[in-house]
Amino acid sequence: MDNNKLVLNPVAIMSVCLSFIIGSIVMSIPLYIGFLAGIAFTGAVLYKSGFSAGVILKTIGSAIYEVRNLVLVILFIGATTSIWLASGVVPTIMYYGFTYMEGVNFLMAAFLIMAAVSYFMGTAVGTLSTVGISLSGIGLGLGIPLNLMVGVLVSGAFIADKISPLSGLVNLTMATIDRNYKDILRSTLVTLLPTVALTALIYYIIGLNYTSGDYGKLILYKNAIAEGFNTSKVLMLLPAVILLLSVSGIKSIYTLSAGIAVGGALSVIFQKMTVMEVIRSILFGFHGSTPSQELNELLVSGGMVSMIEAIFIVVSAISLVKVFEKGNILMPLMDKLVSGIETKTSLVLRTGLISTILTVATCDQTAGIILPGRILKDKYEELKLDTSVLARTISDTGVIVAPLMPWNINSFLIKPILGITAAQYAPYSVLCFVCPAVTVAAAYILYSKTGKTYQKHLTEEEEH
Repeated sequence: MDNNKLVLNPVAIMSVCLSFIIGSIVMSIPLYIGFLAGIAFTGAVLYKSGFSAGVILKTIGSAIYEVRNLVLVILFIGATTSIWLASGVVPTIMYYGFTYMEGVNFLMAAFLIMAAVSYFMGTAVGTLSTVGISLSGIGLGLGIPLNLMVGVLVSGAFIADKISPLSGLVNLTMATIDRNYKDILRSTLVTLLPTVALTALIYYIIGLNYTSGDYGKLILYKNAIAEGFNTSKVLMLLPAVILLLSVSGIKSIYTLSAGIAVGGALSVIFQKMTVMEVIRSILFGFHGSTPSQELNELLVSGGMVSMIEAIFIVVSAISLVKVFEKGNILMPLMDKLVSGIETKTSLVLRTGLISTILTVATCDQTAGIILPGRILKDKYEELKLDTSVLARTISDTGVIVAPLMPWNINSFLIKPILGITAAQYAPYSVLCFVCPAVTVAAAYILYSKTGKTYQKHLTEEEEH
């Protein structure tokens, strides 16, 4: 039976599961072990509460089936990273970037470039696995620490998840709240513009320390790339194809497939690789071979094989969330968080808190969008606050904080692409901190003066 009471309360269940996940991080064991322990524990609780073993297993099976396309996308991201390296696209971008970025505040430039590209590509992780690794290489040549550089790239890349019309998360938000893109964009610009401006300013100030780079080192890297790869501006055809397909609204799986095919052809034509060498790079990864060992350490990708652990983590994380949903574990927590909201300011602040908690607890942004979107929609209408503000607040909080969590799906995917963990890059992901702070400030500025209780609002309406 699906409606029996749980043996433990939902908060206790989620706390135990979170302790498993954090424990696996602390003990440096594979993260999916922590998720599997959470699934086993929650499943046992549901079984004692009256759920049959068949229902629990069916729930887990349905979760695995639902993420089949995501698994393919993850594998293709691993392949894409390898093919951008093997074809010489990343080294070429670095080669010309070393020239054009001399004397430029590279941290601010990299943030703005990533923000623009991710908006048109519609995928944060996809942008990181392509343009991101190229900019990371240029940062290395300028002497910028990797954790700082990745933090900058993450800040720019997650503009996609926040506002790109091609983003699956943005489209999920629109469907959940039933508002069109134009309405959501107009509302989001209220916090997005100051967020981007403030983030760019912070990176500009930090970047002043790296504008006078070691140009002798840059020349060394350029020479190493010229010896190790056949560079050509024709190789920029691959980024152009990816961007064109993304802007056209083609599904990620098809865009990545086309990119891999074009990249494979470029690898054969320009880098004189055999077809079997290209296939091996796609499956098992690519290792740069230039005279610079330091540069070679950056020009590395693990290919599809390197994404297998990330797939285990993603599948187990989503399975745990599905088990939570089957046991109605999230809703009682939601009810507690929603109670007592009486003003517009508190409604916006509570929306951000709920969305963030759900993203943190469920390891994915989906629950942080759907649950507050559905449950709080009526409350926004009740307090006469436009539901586009609901969409904006969710994207400013639950969506944007995701890459900061070491156990979040986004973090799992970033690590094999750029080589460091969330704990290392998170302190430098400025936008992920600035955006929620701007939202809180906006809530007080825009609604505190008019944030009367709903009852007072009704009284004033009657007086008129």
